[in-house]
Amino acid sequence: MTLTEEQQEPPRPSFLGIHSRDMETKILYISSGCRNCMGFTPAEMTANEASGYIFDSYNSVYPTLYLDNQASGEGDEDDESSAFCIYMNLRTASNVPVLHRVITMRADNCVIVVVTAFPEAPIRDRRELQVQTLDGKLKKLTINPEQVQLERRRKEAAAAQQRGGGRVPLYYARSRQIKAVLVLEHPEVAEIETEESGRRPAGPHIAFSTSSISRLIDVDNSDIMNYPFMKLVAPEDLLHVGSYFDRLSKSSDVLFETFSLLQRPHVIEGDVFVSDEENPRVVVEALGANVQDGIAILIRKLKVVPAPKRDSMGNYIHSRVHEISEESGYVSLSELISSDVETTDAGEWERIF
Repeated sequence: MTLTEEQQEPPRPSFLGIHSRDMETKILYISSGCRNCMGFTPAEMTANEASGYIFDSYNSVYPTLYLDNQASGEGDEDDESSAFCIYMNLRTASNVPVLHRVITMRADNCVIVVVTAFPEAPIRDRRELQVQTLDGKLKKLTINPEQVQLERRRKEAAAAQQRGGGRVPLYYARSRQIKAVLVLEHPEVAEIETEESGRRPAGPHIAFSTSSISRLIDVDNSDIMNYPFMKLVAPEDLLHVGSYFDRLSKSSDVLFETFSLLQRPHVIEGDVFVSDEENPRVVVEALGANVQDGIAILIRKLKVVPAPKRDSMGNYIHSRVHEISEESGYVSLSELISSDVETTDAGEWERIF
């Protein structure tokens, strides 16, 4: 039996944030929802260190999650380090720790953070930082800075040995994953027009984009600020992406989806126009998280395919790029990460609550 709208619980307090990807973790942007979660205004938190708001003992080690080990070649190529799910106690304006679920998305030189509060959870110091990665594995990071340094030196020594002709691991993949992170306005799905209207729906506008978007499609991040996201989407996938935004706007879960973007969207008036029929499609895998005042999406490039054919009526033959084979072994993040802290699928979480 489903609850009626009147019986449903109100959405949990949540907000979006962006901090620098270094040891300083300087807060570059934070949405107004931080007031409901932590009691601070955006102006009070902006330019401060994000790690300074972590109540748990590992707060000084948190920034090392996002640092590249340049000597070992690790970093952006490590696909597991793109998106993390962390439960941590954050310090509120009243100096009281409150449990929050923190979804982080690693970008070029910053980290996008999607935060949801769980004030009813018991307070306890989590002395060990536990991170659920993109593929659902539980990664632990010690709070001892000396051990972190030892681990880094070990990796640097291993990298130096490889450069000097030492033994190279048998399975050693180094195909760089092309990713970008977008922050969008909260989607107003009811206003998205159907394709029968003959007009392309606008959808939510882009509030922030990492510069790596130019490596996925032929645009510059500065050109798409305040630009309708749906105008980047391939026309045959407009309704599909609209449905995705609809699910995002109604869920506190992290949701996965696959769809196509136009490789050469017509963003700037006067640029060469490429018709939809001649515009290649960039198939992407998207990981989205919704808060009350916006959504964040991590986009990963899968492949480039030609534009789909049209049927005898002139309609696009619908793409199947967003369908995932049940035999592929893929598990979506919506299955891995629950919105309820007590029912998160990874069994290892149970012992820390």
